[in-house]
Amino acid sequence: MDTGNWSQVTEFIILGFPHLQGIQTFLFFLLLLVYLTTVFGNLLIFLVVRLDSRLHTPMYQFVSILSFLELGYTATTIPKMLANLLSEKKTISFSGCLLQIYFFHSLGATECYLLTAMAYDRYLAICKPLHYSTLMTPTLCTKIAVGCWLGGLAGPVTEISLVSRLPFCGPNRIQHIFCDFPPVLSLACTDTSINVLVDFIINSCKILATFLLILSSYVQIICTVLRIPSAAGKRKAFSTCASHLTVVLIFYGSILFMYVRLKKSYSLDYDRALAVVYSVITPFLNPFIYSLRNKEIQMAMKRQLKRTWILG
Repeated sequence: MDTGNWSQVTEFIILGFPHLQGIQTFLFFLLLLVYLTTVFGNLLIFLVVRLDSRLHTPMYQFVSILSFLELGYTATTIPKMLANLLSEKKTISFSGCLLQIYFFHSLGATECYLLTAMAYDRYLAICKPLHYSTLMTPTLCTKIAVGCWLGGLAGPVTEISLVSRLPFCGPNRIQHIFCDFPPVLSLACTDTSINVLVDFIINSCKILATFLLILSSYVQIICTVLRIPSAAGKRKAFSTCASHLTVVLIFYGSILFMYVRLKKSYSLDYDRALAVVYSVITPFLNPFIYSLRNKEIQMAMKRQLKRTWILG
């Protein structure tokens, strides 16, 4: 293909929600409120778990890591989204766009692996309670957490490498709320079927495999819980999984439809709506889900507040 008359695109314009131009200021303050609440809530859970020795168990260590992860996950996209809501020039450099895609997908992959590890932890706690302390040791917990981070950070390297080699010679308007693989691929000046296929294979292995592992863990958990004779015992067992299962359903319910597909995109509004769910709403809800449904975290928060008041 002749590229002599092409001028390589050096920056992209992120259009966001073009049909909502009249309420950009309102959306800015709404998103800012959501973001500040997300940061405060996740930071609070992270610090409470780290400071309270009674929560130094594998389950709560994973919860604190998830909260810390959400801080980075939202920082990748939301600050730029806020800036674009107030700016006339909604641009991002080509390299900045690739970096945003890389960190968004690497942290998203880390969350998939971490949610899988949390499901495995609950499986051991409920299905193998007598062996739990010897199987899920602090050393194993640390190794699993490190493996989740390393696997996540390595995940998007192939996809980013392929996208960086594509020619972008004309259109530079990203029909999305942030840089992501599907809307960026649609702007390339060449056939991207290989990229779409590679994305599908990687996302299928990453998202579907972890989701199926989580599902298999819960199938065994449910079978075990149903064999518990007392209703109180069943409620207690299910309560330890309720928060995690809620987060899994919200998170996977959106990313499965967004990334496991053999098309560059569906309708633009459909893609934007899904992006809001997994990039904004899920991290926003996580602190409420884990704090409101978990009495131990609530008690730990009260202990830390009392300790702070006494020391103050």
